[in-house]
Amino acid sequence: MAAAGSSVFILGLLITMGTVAPLAEARAFFVFGDSLVDNGNNNYLATTARADAYPYGIDYPTRRATGRFSNGLNIPDLISEQIGMEPTLPYLSPALTGQRLLVGANFASAGIGILNDTGFQFLNIIRITQQLEYFQQYQQRVTALIGAEQTQRLVNQALVLMTLGGNDFVNNYYLVPFSARSRQFALPDYVVYLISEYRKILVRLYELGARRVLVTGTGPLGCVPAELALHSRNGECAVELQQATGLFNPQLVQLINNLNSEIGSDVFIYANAFEMHTDFISDPQAYGFVTSKIACCGQGPYNGIGLCTAASNLCPNRDLYGFWDPFHPSEKANRIIINQIMTGSSKYMNPMNLSTIMALDSRV
Repeated sequence: MAAAGSSVFILGLLITMGTVAPLAEARAFFVFGDSLVDNGNNNYLATTARADAYPYGIDYPTRRATGRFSNGLNIPDLISEQIGMEPTLPYLSPALTGQRLLVGANFASAGIGILNDTGFQFLNIIRITQQLEYFQQYQQRVTALIGAEQTQRLVNQALVLMTLGGNDFVNNYYLVPFSARSRQFALPDYVVYLISEYRKILVRLYELGARRVLVTGTGPLGCVPAELALHSRNGECAVELQQATGLFNPQLVQLINNLNSEIGSDVFIYANAFEMHTDFISDPQAYGFVTSKIACCGQGPYNGIGLCTAASNLCPNRDLYGFWDPFHPSEKANRIIINQIMTGSSKYMNPMNLSTIMALDSRV
């Protein structure tokens, strides 16, 4: 970005930040991404990427499936809990109207990735470009409610969560042997391409008014039960997916550092999901788990084959399992992750954790 552009960019940021009132305790929350953070949008779509039937939601307060890929609460729910807000509704929910809009919205959709061809096999899902268009539409709806100036303030002050990238490997590059993307790119080149596309997404999010964005890296993709079932003989993590993660995450950190440097402010915050997951995967007993290799709900080796359904094996105590289904952490594991997001050291959160963000923003 040219120096003149940067100064306008920074000046715009300072003007915007100057309008921020001390509303950190009641800030809106917006969520973008995939199944790790979807809280029910896919229930409203004709897609196979759904979590709308038992035993999903078995430990949710209502004991019913909500579209969350969890036995109970997911990461966005727990962040809302920590910042003192009610959980955001899925953007497609008919209940998201009136004052409920001011809480924020969840735009995430299971199966999506950085690339628009990721998750094509799930048919109708909300690609990230569409999620950002919905965010624009959301702001128009809120403007009709509280006016343009207050809407801009609400968006600028909001906390934003962005979780992307895992599906670009699991449900694209490595979906089948000799996938279209793996024929097009060697892995290192594919990662460079992903990062260049991710940059456009984050810049667009900034243009739409986001000023505090938690960006999660990918977890240890090769260690989830689904990959152990496909590739592991003795419980060892799948090498290729671990290599992919090892290439992707450092380049994502570099992207975030570069963007913050250009903006002149810590807009983007890196959440090191790899380290957060590796803690309980490498030493499950230290976190009260019996296993982090076998999913609570599933079938086949490591309960890692297929989907979690009413016909699956189901563990009686979800708190003893690091993984709920072949791909997604249990609520207990999500709580461990949230603890690091809130108070973790720079090993987990860079340049700062969410508690520090909350304290800083309450003083603006």
